[in-house]
Amino acid sequence: MSRWRPPRPKSSPYITAEGYRTLEAELKQLWERRKDVTIALSAAAAEGDRSENAEYIYRKKELREIDRRIHYLQKRLPSLTVVSEKPANRNQVFFGAWVTLETIDGEEITYRIVGADEIDTTGGLISLDSPLATALLKKMLDDEVTIRHAEQETRYYITAIRY
Repeated sequence: MSRWRPPRPKSSPYITAEGYRTLEAELKQLWERRKDVTIALSAAAAEGDRSENAEYIYRKKELREIDRRIHYLQKRLPSLTVVSEKPANRNQVFFGAWVTLETIDGEEITYRIVGADEIDTTGGLISLDSPLATALLKKMLDDEVTIRHAEQETRYYITAIRY
């Protein structure tokens, strides 16, 4: 049995200006962290037998993870399109919008539609590629949005849109 997996679907190349600045800051911070880890790795390697040196093994793994993330960010940042302009029609849902939804039970939820690299479900940031964001795009105030997942259907009503 092989370990082949189909490639992940490409995420949308859009990002907010704040999200882009966050990724740039993360890349800069990773380079700083990498310097510290390489110094610690060199010190651990100098201690002798590397096969049983837990510090050496840990630092190698940490360096590998940092390098993986740096490589990803260096490839991803140039391919991103920063969307900083607000749309002309602010009564319609587009990228970057804060959308307040009301469920059938009367519960209100607020989400912001952002790029795939800046999602944060605790902060209400959802990806442009998510089913909910896809259903919300180009909808207007007081429109009904229906999301179907598994064997369940969820309905929302748009109560507010802001940018």
